[in-house]
Amino acid sequence: MRIIYFSLGYSTHDYRFLKSISEDGNEIFFVQLEGNRRQVEDRSVPENVTQVIWKGGREPFRWSNLAKLTFDFRRLTKEIKPDLIHAGPIQTCAFIAVLSGFRPILSMSWGFDLMDDVHRSKWWEGVTRYTLKRSTFFTSDANVTKDKAVACGMNPEKTVVFPWGVDLEQFSPNTDHLSLNTDHFTLFCNRSWEIRYGVDILAHAFVNVAQQNENVDLILLNGGSQSVQLRLILQSGGVLDRVTFGGQISQTDLPRWYHMADVYISPSHVDGSSVSLMEALACGLPCLVSDIPANKEWIVENENGWLFQDGDADALAEKILAAISQREKLPQIGRASRKSAEMRADWKKNAKVLMNIYRSLKERK
Repeated sequence: MRIIYFSLGYSTHDYRFLKSISEDGNEIFFVQLEGNRRQVEDRSVPENVTQVIWKGGREPFRWSNLAKLTFDFRRLTKEIKPDLIHAGPIQTCAFIAVLSGFRPILSMSWGFDLMDDVHRSKWWEGVTRYTLKRSTFFTSDANVTKDKAVACGMNPEKTVVFPWGVDLEQFSPNTDHLSLNTDHFTLFCNRSWEIRYGVDILAHAFVNVAQQNENVDLILLNGGSQSVQLRLILQSGGVLDRVTFGGQISQTDLPRWYHMADVYISPSHVDGSSVSLMEALACGLPCLVSDIPANKEWIVENENGWLFQDGDADALAEKILAAISQREKLPQIGRASRKSAEMRADWKKNAKVLMNIYRSLKERK
């Protein structure tokens, strides 16, 4: 099949989608809407994927450029003559694809588009409804985002949910860590430092915990617009020297960082099925996450981790201290984490769902 894969930027998720689609024997044309603000994927576009040069892909998306981008995207569809378009997020890439007039279109939610962006304004809500009502099919990685799509007009019979998943061979448990690391207890978070991911809540909670326990430290990866705020919270709490800032880590090196930790933490306010959460589960880490709907689809209290009240730093601190106090139970919880990843987060299996959608759409066309 000839497929246009239309995405906001070029991330680790895009790499995996492009690689799997290409390896399935399809001819892929990768269209990027924006230039990457931060380099989040250091691997080149996979082999046999054609990166399309067009009027987008150089700067952040602006509504004032919508007409220009739509007309140029329409030109691409006439030149490439794809069998289908796979596009997302909903209000940008999928919207432009719908406006181009081409069908069939598989609109894919990235989580934040239906859990956050849709609520920005009446305009964003209208764009969301317009796009979903005209999409041929819809996919997302969590039931909560599918339900949002249906509420916005997507035909429920033309939806499918599958977790994006991880490479279970690359992300696997380090069985030596918990037995060797007896002095310190290490917390780990690799969510971006943006408001929607709540890393400032973790920073406040860590100050609380670190002041009560001198053997706890924290690893923070990535970066973002809250950098100054996070460092001020940690510095004013007197715990900045107990935080390791790892920066942007390559996918190849990332498992090693999970292996340094005793507990994975995600304080996100908005999410679909978080791939970093799946990576942590696959690495056999107990996971402590906010009690938002998407996280509840993955974490069972006291089985493979714990939930805390979203946005409540004190509640997070209490759960961290509770986890430390039951350290002897962590290996058992970690094994349950790995089992849940094996059951639901195997990318090699889950990617087949996408290929089946493609074949179904081509047959309908």
